[in-house]
Amino acid sequence: MPFEELTISSFHEQLQAGTLTSAELVRWYLHRIETLDANGPALGAVVTVNPAAVADAEALDAEFARTGRLSGPLHGVPVLVKDQAETAGIPTAFGSAVFADFVPARDATAVTRLREAGAVVLAKTAMCDFAAGWFSFSSRSDHTKNPYDLDREPGGSSAGTAAGITANLGLVGLGEDTGGSIRLPSSFTNLVGLRPTTGLVSRTGFSPLVHFQDTPGPMGRTVTDVATLLDVLVGYDPADEFTAVCATTTAPGTYTASLAGADVRGYRVGVLADAFGTDPAAGEVNDVVRAAVDALAAAGVGVVEGVELGDLPGWVAGTSLYTTQSRHDITAFLAARPDAPAHSFDEVHRHGAHPLTDLVDDIAAGPADPFDDPEYLRMRLRQEEFRRRLLVLMADADVDFLVYPTVQVPPPTRADLAARRWTALTFPTNTVIASQSSLPAVSVPAGFTPEGLPVGLEVLGKPLAEVDLLRFARGWELTASPRRPPRLQEPAPERPAPELVR
Repeated sequence: MPFEELTISSFHEQLQAGTLTSAELVRWYLHRIETLDANGPALGAVVTVNPAAVADAEALDAEFARTGRLSGPLHGVPVLVKDQAETAGIPTAFGSAVFADFVPARDATAVTRLREAGAVVLAKTAMCDFAAGWFSFSSRSDHTKNPYDLDREPGGSSAGTAAGITANLGLVGLGEDTGGSIRLPSSFTNLVGLRPTTGLVSRTGFSPLVHFQDTPGPMGRTVTDVATLLDVLVGYDPADEFTAVCATTTAPGTYTASLAGADVRGYRVGVLADAFGTDPAAGEVNDVVRAAVDALAAAGVGVVEGVELGDLPGWVAGTSLYTTQSRHDITAFLAARPDAPAHSFDEVHRHGAHPLTDLVDDIAAGPADPFDDPEYLRMRLRQEEFRRRLLVLMADADVDFLVYPTVQVPPPTRADLAARRWTALTFPTNTVIASQSSLPAVSVPAGFTPEGLPVGLEVLGKPLAEVDLLRFARGWELTASPRRPPRLQEPAPERPAPELVR
């Protein structure tokens, strides 16, 4: 039976009707991983399959058969987990060949929440070395292909989660976003990807990049699936003091329920004019996003054109702390793991990252202690000014959100990246607007270029605006039906059964 484009709710309906089990669905995804990821088009989205996935699903099926009740909102749901999250008993490489055989003793807090909600951790997904970049290039897994064009990038660093979900290698996925690593690959692969307000979701057990910008978050083919995942992930964690923000909102646990009656009408958006690209490759993206804005206006959204930040490149450069903060944060994370094969960023760097992950070299050239950089405190303050400036723009325009292209250009070819057309610090992604101002944002599918490449629309919200962001995204989804799965030819398996660990 085909299960492409399955949703959590439709899976649970079939489970309760007795027409499908979690184990059957897990085996179907394992077959897809074998024939589309390891063989055939060889997407390279999955790094390691959980060897206990079938057994975990069978245990949940047995529990359901015994009780007639779902164990939680993700009962039996096969989830793809970015390899940035520690998983007990399953190798966790953080995108690095140095950590290929590292098996953590405990789960990241977010993974624990998934399991407690009944999810099956299906597989760990590819990412660039220590999440340091916008692309999939990794010393652990080389690169991941974009299912819409196999010669192009799916974006990073949550590359494997994005490619895997859009290719139907899993039902939903867990990513992580520091500068845009959920939203950028979601834009490139026709998915919904949410960056929550920093602190809503615990970072414990995730390798860091910039700790005050880092946040795990949900990725999915539908807004409802993303909201269901967010309901499970959000919550206070004593091991992560940033999650104290959860005490300031009553929204956790209500995201899915809040989608009832979702409609774009009544919302007002400001179109951030200076976030539209001028690169020769940006024209087609701008056209798709402009058409989406026109469709929003036709559907009853109040659209305010011509909202301008002014000197967007200056704001981005003046609030970019990756090369100042990341060396310290990664070293602190590794030093706390005595069983790890390396205990500092410098050790990892000496072993080498993928040569196209250029941000790793930039980080290595940065200070061991960020306070050694005389510009550090000024740039931290500049991030506060950036957030305030964006909120003032929304207030002056009397809008709920700012909208703009998630990324200014289409998914680049690997040839472009091999020729170093862009570096990590020059790539024209607008995702850094939310990340470097600590505001929540969601990327939603906006449409396709004439070549059939996905384009994302980013919706930037106010602090803790996740309910409205998701309601707006759901209203857009109902209005535009923008999801279109890639066309992938499934070949006959080259091997009789899936490898459980690759």
